[in-house]
Amino acid sequence: MWHDIRLMNNTANALFGLVLLALIASGVWWVIHRPMFTLATIKVEGVNHASLRHVNTLTIRNNAIPKIRGNFFTANLDSVRAAFESVPWVRKASVQREWPNRLVISLDEHVALGTWGDQGKLLSVRGDVFTANLAEAEEDADLIAFAGPDGSEKEVLSQYMQFKSWFQKIGLEPDGVNYSGRYAWSVKLNNGMNVELGRVQDSETLKNRVDRLMTVYPQLIASLQDSIESVDMRYPNGLALKSSHSAVGSKKQIKASGKT
Repeated sequence: MWHDIRLMNNTANALFGLVLLALIASGVWWVIHRPMFTLATIKVEGVNHASLRHVNTLTIRNNAIPKIRGNFFTANLDSVRAAFESVPWVRKASVQREWPNRLVISLDEHVALGTWGDQGKLLSVRGDVFTANLAEAEEDADLIAFAGPDGSEKEVLSQYMQFKSWFQKIGLEPDGVNYSGRYAWSVKLNNGMNVELGRVQDSETLKNRVDRLMTVYPQLIASLQDSIESVDMRYPNGLALKSSHSAVGSKKQIKASGKT
């Protein structure tokens, strides 16, 4: 009999607990769905309160706001973040709730450095490929023309920075960097000259080829002025160049040593 009484008490306690939990859940549900928690304000700002250059109210209203669901309590912050990161020019978004009915969105914008490939994409200063209005990017700066295999974006950016440093010594800058599907490098300089550097054999391959070019560059300019169209540095003991007047090559380069 005592066993039956204890069983009944345990059952009653369990039922009471379930009812209490249901009441608490209902109360919580009722509270969090009060109108006072309906999202009234969505504040959008740049990271560290920086000004947003390309993201504007119209773009946000058309691309992000319609994707937000729920109120102060129920809005999924990951979904809100993803909605804002789908907006053109947005690199990264962070979202915070602000009591009682407000969301604060901090946006980090892409900064375009150049174009990527021939599909109308852009490459940022961080090495991210993104899609945005090309005309807007061209308003900010002269864009570098980048190209390379998928997944090589950061490698191409890093090599560009090295090229920029190396060619500064002769007063030139890269206007374009191409990393071919065969893993060969070429650089278009801001004087119109294209430099073929070939594939990397070791950590010093490209630097050595650029150094060889810089050694003879003053002589080439003295002889050909601004008529040089391209220089091929892939020969181990020389170079070949083409000018707008004639094709010129060093005698050493004619050896059957092949290109690398």
